[in-house]
Amino acid sequence: MDFDTIRARLDKLLAEGRKGELRGALTMLNEVDIAEYLETLDNEKVLMVFRLLPKDISADVFAYMDNDQRQRIIEAMDDGEAMRLVDDMFVDDAVDFLEELPAGVVKRMLKNCDENKRQLINQFLRYPENSAGSIMTIEYMELHRGTTVGEAMAEIRRTGLDKETIYTLYVLDERRKLLGTVPLRKLLLAKDDTQVESLMNQQFVCVHTTDDQEAVADTVRKYDLISIPVVDNEERMIGIITIDDIVDVIEEENTEDFERMAAMFPSEDTYLKTSVLTLVKNRMPWLLILMISGIFTGIIIQHYEDILRTTLSGGVLTACIPILMDTGGNCGSQASTLTIRGLALGEITPHDLGKVLFKELRVGMLVGALLALCGFGIAVFAFGGTIGAATTIAIALFFAVVMAQVLGCVLPVLAKSIKLDPALMASPLITTIVDVGSLIILFMVAINVLHV
Repeated sequence: MDFDTIRARLDKLLAEGRKGELRGALTMLNEVDIAEYLETLDNEKVLMVFRLLPKDISADVFAYMDNDQRQRIIEAMDDGEAMRLVDDMFVDDAVDFLEELPAGVVKRMLKNCDENKRQLINQFLRYPENSAGSIMTIEYMELHRGTTVGEAMAEIRRTGLDKETIYTLYVLDERRKLLGTVPLRKLLLAKDDTQVESLMNQQFVCVHTTDDQEAVADTVRKYDLISIPVVDNEERMIGIITIDDIVDVIEEENTEDFERMAAMFPSEDTYLKTSVLTLVKNRMPWLLILMISGIFTGIIIQHYEDILRTTLSGGVLTACIPILMDTGGNCGSQASTLTIRGLALGEITPHDLGKVLFKELRVGMLVGALLALCGFGIAVFAFGGTIGAATTIAIALFFAVVMAQVLGCVLPVLAKSIKLDPALMASPLITTIVDVGSLIILFMVAINVLHV
């Protein structure tokens, strides 16, 4: 059954006031679908429907809502009811929610929170933004040295329902130092009297609380993990980061990279929820920079104006300037896109600059030769140019393409090596630099080939 059909059925039950049937229908849905349905309701109905949900479902549904929805519901509740809802959430989900609220609202809610939960939330809120500590959860399954498989299984049955994941278990010593990890599968297949130390993997991968979330996501992707332990500076285990949070990080970081590659400052919210003024503020600085950098293009054309105005081939050269600049810019964009993607995936490092440069140089020469032949034909047959003018265009195209390929791969790698985001060296900036270089090449070739 598709979602529209489900929504129509739920709307009918809601309109007819059949709350018992509505509650039953909602509990049969996935929490994500319930959150999506609540998005379609107005403020009055959303709180009424949300209160119909069983307690064990409402916290999960609340975690899947967007920040605007959650704030609407919290504002309609009294402090005690709101805090009971936050108490039922996993700590990492509660922290994500509270981080988006005004400081005064957070202070009021924490005042009514359970003391232990309040201390945990305050600890999480103090971690640097976008760090491993800020996205981790403490609801993980821990075991201690000397535990048998039978005891471990009993502990999982007793407390596993309150843990975010039980697929990987963590063995700690008396000082809470992480000794190793044990997959649940190994416990299920082992005898009850087996010591968990004999089953654990001591070559585990972990991250520190202050590590950047993007680096954490790269580590999880590299080692194909479903969760990763987080330790403090003294190597004591603090929490774990699960794959659902890693997916959110990857989506967030990719969105930021896309926006930077389009010469924009990243937005904090989704497109439809971002105000017009914020969009303007995010776009204008780079647009101004790129527009001002276009002055150099105008200066070069003005400087060589006599070549375009007085020579017989000037009209053909003028007609081919857009072709030359666009082709060079497109080639530079292709090279930069592949290089930036390679850097993001860890396929390319700054140490690989020589290899990348050699490869793109060969690609540029082959592509440049083919495009030069095409440019020669365009200059002769489309614009009626002389052999000399067509040769000028062909040679300029060849060197402009090679230059664009080289810049497209070199600039992102250099940015990475000096700790800048390689996405800054994407299409708009590369295109602007290549435009200037292409014009200089064109007029230098024209001077030498046409003897003007």
